Amino acid sequence: MSWCTIESDPGVFTELIQQMQVKGVQVEELYSLDLDSLDSLRPVYGLIFLFKWRPGEKDDRLVIKDPNPNLFFASQVINNACATQAILSILMNSPEVDIGPELSALKDFTKNFPSELKGLAINNSEAIRTAHNSFARPEPFIPEEQRASGKDDDVYHFISYIHVDGVLYELDGLKEGPISLGQCSGGQGDIDWLRLVQPVIQERIERYSQNEIRFNLMGIIKNRKEIYTAELKDLQRKRERILQQLAALQSERMVDGGNVEALNTTLLEINGGIESATEKILMEEEKFKKWRTENIRRKHNYIPFLFNFLKILAEKKQLRPLIEKAKQKANKS
Repeated sequence: MSWCTIESDPGVFTELIQQMQVKGVQVEELYSLDLDSLDSLRPVYGLIFLFKWRPGEKDDRLVIKDPNPNLFFASQVINNACATQAILSILMNSPEVDIGPELSALKDFTKNFPSELKGLAINNSEAIRTAHNSFARPEPFIPEEQRASGKDDDVYHFISYIHVDGVLYELDGLKEGPISLGQCSGGQGDIDWLRLVQPVIQERIERYSQNEIRFNLMGIIKNRKEIYTAELKDLQRKRERILQQLAALQSERMVDGGNVEALNTTLLEINGGIESATEKILMEEEKFKKWRTENIRRKHNYIPFLFNFLKILAEKKQLRPLIEKAKQKANKS
C-alpha cells in the first residue's frame, strides 16, 4: 500500500502524532526565528523545516556514516512520507516524550538496524502508515499512487533539527547519515541548542530566498494546555495558602498592617496569573477545536455531493449556461 501526500500544517501533524499514540506534544508553526519567539515555545523537542527540493544540488558537508548509537536515523525509502519521517526523527530522539507502545516497540526492534533497514521498518509499520494515510484526499480521476511527480512539478522536502547527547544534528532521510552541526550544552528544554540552530536555518532560507519564498518551519513542543494547566494548579495552591494566612491573621486578631498588605498584594498578583493561565487554556482548547474541524473537512469526501449537485444542475438545464458564463469570464481575464 502506498503513502499519500499530506498537507504541511500544524493541526494535521498534531493529529497525526496523536494517532500514533504519542502523548503530551503538539506542533506549532514558527513565523519568526528570533530567540524570543523560540524561547516562548520551550521545551522544543525538535524543528521541522520544509523547503523546495532541487535535484542535483551539491552539499559538501560531512555525513556521519557511523552515528551515535543513541541517535535514531532512518533513510527515506518511502515516496510522499518525508513529513511523517521528519516527525518520527524528532519523536524517536526525544526521551522526555511518551511515544506510546507502537513507536516504542519499533524503536526497540530497530535499535541495531542500519539506517536503510530502519526506513524499511517504518514503511512496514501498519500503525504509522494508517495514521499517515488517514489524511489522504479523495482523488476522483487520478489515484495518487499512479501519478509520479513530473520534471515541472514542485517537490518539497522535510528535514529535522534535533539535539541529542550534547550535539546538534540535521536529519535528512535522503542523505546517507546525519549531519553534525556542532556541540551544544543543556537539554532539549534549554535555549542553547535553539540559539545554535537559528543561524543554520536562517542561512538555508537566505540561500534560496532569491528565487523561492515558500518555506515552512514548525516545532514539536510540549502540549501547551498541559503546561498552562500545571501553572494554574500551582497558582491555585499558592492562592489557597495566602488565603489561609490571611484568615489566620484575622482569627488571631493580629494587627500587622504591613504583613496583611504584602499578602494582599501577592494575592492580587496570583489572581492575575490565574486569570492569564485560564485564558491561555481556553485559547488552546479553541485552537484544537479549530484544528479538529479543519481536519474533518480535509478528510471528508465531497466528491459524491459535487457529482450529484452537477447532475441536478444538468437536469434543470442550468449547468451549460454556468459553464459558458465561466468561460466568458476566464477569457476576459
